[in-house]
Amino acid sequence: VQLQASGGGLVQSGGSLRLSCAASGRTFNAYDVAWFRQAPGKERNFVATIRRDGLSTYYEDSVKGRFTISRDNAKKMAYLQMSSLKPEDTAVYYCAAGGNFLTKVAEEYNYWGQGTLVTVSS
Repeated sequence: VQLQASGGGLVQSGGSLRLSCAASGRTFNAYDVAWFRQAPGKERNFVATIRRDGLSTYYEDSVKGRFTISRDNAKKMAYLQMSSLKPEDTAVYYCAAGGNFLTKVAEEYNYWGQGTLVTVSS
């Protein structure tokens, strides 16, 4: 599966943004999907994941209650709705597939989008 992330941009602190991840290939619904982010000079960190059927989600603690991951298998899309954004959310955001639903380890995901930059100003 090939992935392409989009929707990043510049937003003020407290604002909202929705990221999209478009997939190509016939088997999108066979994969759990995750979002990771990488701030400048830092490692790539787990943000959220959604099970292939869309019925279960899992979040990193710092984004719980602010971010919502979702997917539309018919459209081969995944989304990350981000609200109450903070400057510390500034990072390049990546969507990924091929890992287990509950894994937070980037190396366990086989497929990656190119990343989309989110900048939150204070």
